Amino acid sequence: MDLWDIFDTEWVPVGDWVDGALQWIVTNFRFIFQAIKVPFDIVLSALENGLTGAPDLLMLAIIVLIAWQAGGRKLAVVSCASMLAIGLMGAWEESMVTLSIVLTCVIFCSLIGIPLGIMAARNDRFWMVLRPFLDLMQTIPSFVYLVPIVMLFSIGNVSGVIVTFIYALPPVVRLTNLGIRQVRPDMVEAARAFGASRKQALYKVELPLAMPTIMAGVNQTIMMALSMVVVASMISVTGLGQMVLRGIGRLDMGLATVGGLGIVFLAIVIDRVSQSFGISARDRGHKKWYETGPVGLVRSFVKKG
Repeated sequence: MDLWDIFDTEWVPVGDWVDGALQWIVTNFRFIFQAIKVPFDIVLSALENGLTGAPDLLMLAIIVLIAWQAGGRKLAVVSCASMLAIGLMGAWEESMVTLSIVLTCVIFCSLIGIPLGIMAARNDRFWMVLRPFLDLMQTIPSFVYLVPIVMLFSIGNVSGVIVTFIYALPPVVRLTNLGIRQVRPDMVEAARAFGASRKQALYKVELPLAMPTIMAGVNQTIMMALSMVVVASMISVTGLGQMVLRGIGRLDMGLATVGGLGIVFLAIVIDRVSQSFGISARDRGHKKWYETGPVGLVRSFVKKG
């Protein structure tokens, strides 16, 4: 052995240990991971069947109305133009599949990430334990997630949702924690002084004040989920990412461009709409959400009638 090249020898076989541990988990606990797939599969199947099964013009109208309700007429026009561009390029079906994957990921990230962020804001020890795991989830390259996910959950859209969920979870946890911590303590104390319980103070004081920051976390989660679309296509996840991957594999610049532009336009719509939902009532002119947009328009017609 040459002492000058001591590191040419593998002294610590970390790779072999990881392979052995993963094989042992797959052999003995595969049923657990199959059970984990069930809720993801249910939500994804419902969204995918609904988005792809509905008439294209109906889905376009629904997206435009949601954008109008969330951010006003300008956002509705931008969303309409973006979705029309996707449809005219021939990528509508794939965009709906991608949208269902992203929405499923956001639902589970919000259901799990927001409570974790609240717990982390309430308990410093829990935050100290949770923080290294979030750092690890954000620093590991996205490609590294694919091998264990395929071994534990096989391939397909559900596996793509799970790997996207793991990759996109940290922002909503971090920003929920930050938003709750930034709420002024005197406001919480005032609520408690007027007889509010801890739960009431959370739902009526802390969460409303922290909502812009929490929605910023949800927005970052959405963007990270979209960025994972192309990577996840390597494990047979369909949608716009699959178009890009096929275009790269065939050196078909046109197909890759259509898929890439579809992701861009879809990202614009989802980003703007999610940001608009985080706008506070004060910035909306002290109007409640149902007093503006198409819902507000319908209410005004009903009152006049």
